[in-house]
Amino acid sequence: MNQSHSRTMRERQRSLEFPENFDNLYDTREGDFYLKNYIGGKWDYYSDEYMKIVNPFDGSIVGFVPELTSQGVEMAIESAWTNRESIRSVPGIERIELFKTAAQIVRSHEDVLVRSLILEAGKPVHNAQAEVRATINRMNLAAEEARKIFGEYVPGDWSEDTMQKIAIVLREPVGVVLAISPFNYPLFITSAKVVPALLAGNSVVVKLPSADPITFLMFTRILEEAGLPSGSLNVITTSGKTLDAHIDDPRIGAISFTGSTAVGKRIAQRAGMKQHLHLELGGKGAAIVLPSADLDLAAKKVVHGALNFSGQRCDAISRVIVVDEIAETVVSKILDEVKTVKYGDPWEEETLVGPLIDAAAVAHVHNLVHDAVEKGAQLLMGGTYEGNVYLPTVLDHVPRDAEILQEETFGPVVTVHRVNDMDAAIEAANDTKYGLDSCVFSTNFYDAWRVAKSLKDGEITINDAPSHGVGFFPFGGTGDSGIGREGIGYSIEEMTRLKTV
Repeated sequence: MNQSHSRTMRERQRSLEFPENFDNLYDTREGDFYLKNYIGGKWDYYSDEYMKIVNPFDGSIVGFVPELTSQGVEMAIESAWTNRESIRSVPGIERIELFKTAAQIVRSHEDVLVRSLILEAGKPVHNAQAEVRATINRMNLAAEEARKIFGEYVPGDWSEDTMQKIAIVLREPVGVVLAISPFNYPLFITSAKVVPALLAGNSVVVKLPSADPITFLMFTRILEEAGLPSGSLNVITTSGKTLDAHIDDPRIGAISFTGSTAVGKRIAQRAGMKQHLHLELGGKGAAIVLPSADLDLAAKKVVHGALNFSGQRCDAISRVIVVDEIAETVVSKILDEVKTVKYGDPWEEETLVGPLIDAAAVAHVHNLVHDAVEKGAQLLMGGTYEGNVYLPTVLDHVPRDAEILQEETFGPVVTVHRVNDMDAAIEAANDTKYGLDSCVFSTNFYDAWRVAKSLKDGEITINDAPSHGVGFFPFGGTGDSGIGREGIGYSIEEMTRLKTV
């Protein structure tokens, strides 16, 4: 096979592919894919303006999606409001079966969805596969999640003022849920908002991430094929600025947002009296390594926790806090681990560190690394980039005043901060405005338990890197990491309201 033909084959393999019966989802114009939005059960563009979706690794054009104006957003909200009884009128068991059917369809199209995630999000292939499978698992757990909707019986004879009475406490849908999803898990996180909302009987408006909306548009077509009632789900692509004007719309009963702390705070300010506000925001996960730790295990887990998917995860380890007496050994083992990490092309099976989402993300990480070095940190490895691929980086002796110890990194950097003892480690870990995830490494149960009890994060992991996974355990933050909890069943609570009868 000649080189030109080989390159053509590779380019064809690395372009979008759509399953049969997905024709209404897109058009092709001069060889480019133009994806539609889904409002009121109809696929259309709803706008004359488009956003370009660019492959983060090689800069090629993946496709185009509509950039809805305020009028288009209003159409989606009105559709959700008008059709809010459609999904509620579907019996609960049928809602569960709908998602199980959708899970089967997703499984049959797994390769197509993985390809889309690699192309538009730059996800290494193993990360893309894991995201699709987590989405399947989440839908298959719909029956477990639905248990949170059952409500409870409360006998009144436990209090003098309610003798001779009983109460049934019901969980009812809030009506319309606005879901706003991030770029780093454009399929799973979005589905983890949509599935519980629909399962609870709400209609939904989804604002997809501008960088990589295509995979969830495919998923929307799958839900449609599985039998989702028309108008129950309305999926839009628009700018955050355009959506901002609609945050306080009284027809929206709940907002579920995952993204930056700055945007989350703005949503909270604009949302006003909405009782149901779920914000999963930034994180600054610490890994505390104590002298009693299994150091080989700690180094391995720390590196994977910091570098997996290029660190573009809210549960990433972005601070490694090591007690002095073992610091030299730990850093040496970390360097050995990082040297084995493959970076670059996300299509390669062994790649752990692929591209960051765009050039602005690269600049953000590089500025944090540069600031740390200027303030006295030692750059032991990396500290540079190739296109949007930031090379795996290790910083040691990072001082307390370095921005990288305070600001969310969202990049592949192992940041080592040394402390005198366990008390200093706890104090350093809590010295942040964030409080989402942290972890501690120790073979001494009492030390590990003391650290876990002392940290202010919403989730603490012992002897492993934090990982929210499919959400079987609840997770969520404190402080600038947000409000509310997400997970199997717990997401339902954020999207329903109590009625006592």
